[in-house]
Amino acid sequence: MASNLVIVESPAKAKTLERFLGGDYKVMSSYGHIRDLRSNEFSVDTKDFTPLYEIPAGKQKVVDDLKRAARRASDVWLASDEDREGEAIAWHLAQVLGLSVEGTKRIVFHEITKPAILHAVENPRHIDVNLVNAQQARRVLDRIVGFKISPVLWRRIKPSLSAGRVQSVAVRLLVEREREIERFVPESSFRITASFRTAEGITLCAERAACADEEEARRLLLVCKGRTFRISDITKKPLRRSPAPPFTTSTLQQEAARKLGMTVAQTMMVAQRLYEAGIITYMRTDSVNLSKLCLADSRRQIVEHLGERYAKTRNYQTRTKGAQEAHEAIRPTRMDVRQIDGRSDEKRLYDLIWKRTLASQMADAELEKTTLHILPEDGSEPAFSAGAQVVTFDGFLKVYRESFDEDSQHDDEQTVPLDAALTVGTTLNYSEICATQRFTRHPARYNEAALVHKLEELGIGRPSTYAPTISTIQQRAYVERGDRPGTPFSYTQLTLADKASSITAKTVNDCTPQERNKLLPTDIGTVVTDFLVQNFPDIVDYAFTANAEKGFDEIALGHQDWRQQIATFYNALIEQCDTVSQQHGEHKAGERLLGNDPQSGKPVSVKIGRYGPVAQIGSANDDEKPRFARLGRGQSIQSITLDEALSLFRLPRVLGQVDGEDVSVGSGRFGPYVRQSSLYASLPKGGDPYTISLDEANDLLEKKRREEAERHMRQFPDVPEMEILKGRWGPYLLYQGNNYRLPKDVDPMTISAQECLDIIAHQPAPTAKPKGRKRGK
Repeated sequence: MASNLVIVESPAKAKTLERFLGGDYKVMSSYGHIRDLRSNEFSVDTKDFTPLYEIPAGKQKVVDDLKRAARRASDVWLASDEDREGEAIAWHLAQVLGLSVEGTKRIVFHEITKPAILHAVENPRHIDVNLVNAQQARRVLDRIVGFKISPVLWRRIKPSLSAGRVQSVAVRLLVEREREIERFVPESSFRITASFRTAEGITLCAERAACADEEEARRLLLVCKGRTFRISDITKKPLRRSPAPPFTTSTLQQEAARKLGMTVAQTMMVAQRLYEAGIITYMRTDSVNLSKLCLADSRRQIVEHLGERYAKTRNYQTRTKGAQEAHEAIRPTRMDVRQIDGRSDEKRLYDLIWKRTLASQMADAELEKTTLHILPEDGSEPAFSAGAQVVTFDGFLKVYRESFDEDSQHDDEQTVPLDAALTVGTTLNYSEICATQRFTRHPARYNEAALVHKLEELGIGRPSTYAPTISTIQQRAYVERGDRPGTPFSYTQLTLADKASSITAKTVNDCTPQERNKLLPTDIGTVVTDFLVQNFPDIVDYAFTANAEKGFDEIALGHQDWRQQIATFYNALIEQCDTVSQQHGEHKAGERLLGNDPQSGKPVSVKIGRYGPVAQIGSANDDEKPRFARLGRGQSIQSITLDEALSLFRLPRVLGQVDGEDVSVGSGRFGPYVRQSSLYASLPKGGDPYTISLDEANDLLEKKRREEAERHMRQFPDVPEMEILKGRWGPYLLYQGNNYRLPKDVDPMTISAQECLDIIAHQPAPTAKPKGRKRGK
């Protein structure tokens, strides 16, 4: 029997470690945290801010198994991840298993390879209580924010809302960007371009500084009319481009989003699998440092496959605000492994990491930029210039090109070299000179990668928090991921053609590019943000949130007492909550008055209702109960007009009768629908509930009836509460309100009722989802 017990967080990691440790070691998994703050309770003693932990019901068996194994082992090794969260897991294990915090062997490693594991076993340390305190401080602070501010939101806006120290700041960034876009006024200018040709037929495109308005552009074109130009000077400038550092957590998330189309959560999930399989180093890091072993291996690969000229060893310095644990950057554990076996997403992400790591140790790319200066033959204005940039030595570009945000000004494209026949003094005639109106574009909306970059830039959050933060704000309907269509616009183009007697002008219709996969604040997110900014400015202040992270760093270093830091914050917050709770406004938070209903004369308003944004006719003080209508898709309480709100009350409307029963059309939580009795059918995308006819509605209902009939595959007269239904992933059993899987080798059309009951008896009973209001983190 093994005398050493090693405990890690995940079973995948446990399997990998077992390959490297001998038979004297038994490796078990804690499946993450084995203790947490009590669910649906504040779970913090406000006298000294001691967290009140519990073992969740689902973890009790895991804890019992670990306790039995720990009693039989001579030594227990805690091998959770090397960060604050991992240190806290190790501390909780020591507490629950009755181990000595000072005497327990704690081992850490940033890669799951045999040398790293054996080195860790040879050099154990104790649990770092300072790291544990930093994690507890973060956890307690987040619990205080969530449990003390959320009830205020329930009373002032709507139930089931939540606030969070990081999530609320992330939503604020999105709301402020949307407001910035709404306020944006485009500015116009005229871009001047010219197409020249030589006597030998060589063509050349050039441009000059933009003109402020159409009048100035016309004057410039008239000055050029009928003139001959020449190349007055040629300048050549060598350029160098250096590779980007190896990946940190945030840069991996950003690059995987841009290059691979992965969400932040997907990137972290795939990276976790690669790490636990021993393929890459630890994926939660803000360091760009690489080990000497990796530097040597990278150089060896570069020299062997590309040549000595391509190799350049580099040591990068971490510049991220508040960078914490001294991990390595994210890199392959073996640089000689070019490709891996596995799932498609694992292969693609590994390829990205391998290329970025290798490129970071390669020579600069060398480029040459050539600029031709063009003037009229008499040497006067206007001046034009033409340029080209070519790669003279590709260096790291042979392996990897970094991508950039859509609003980045970086140009990563090569251009063709200029014709060698173009020399100083070459005469040029213009084919045409154009002045094209251009408009400034509003700031780009954030996608997941851009939001991660902004949070990191502000020092908000840490590598482990970006993915859960972005997932949380979407799950709680403060933000949605979606597209924004392009905006139609028109611009003026002035053209002076060769030998033309005058300038021609035309108006061109165009459309701005569609914005895809952007994070868009919802009405609820906007109203909650405005409320928090007005009433709890410190909580959503960027500097406060960044300073809190710095405070956690100080606690981790042992420079601050975490209870004192929490006490200062708690006392101020409770006073704020009491003040805000006692305020009573005439209108609900976020409510917007639009005007009066012409028929009844009652006020029309929009606000956040119990189930989302609604329009309301009347008020709570009226003798008659107010009327409500849910806002439709694409409508917002921030921008809806009085007429648009009044049109919502035209629904539901009766279209007529079929078989003696009314057929009506209405609008609900998931969009417009038609209804007859208890049968509902959604309108197709683009369907208009105000113009749909009775026949069209009946067709939708008939289609729904057929789908429902096909869905109910079999019923059993002897067991009326049981039937077989056709589901999204195949047939399944419905029995007494619960769903049960059917084995794949079972024919749903021939199986007997008793066989179905046997299948149900051998499947675990479905567990009910816990009820309770969610609070932010």
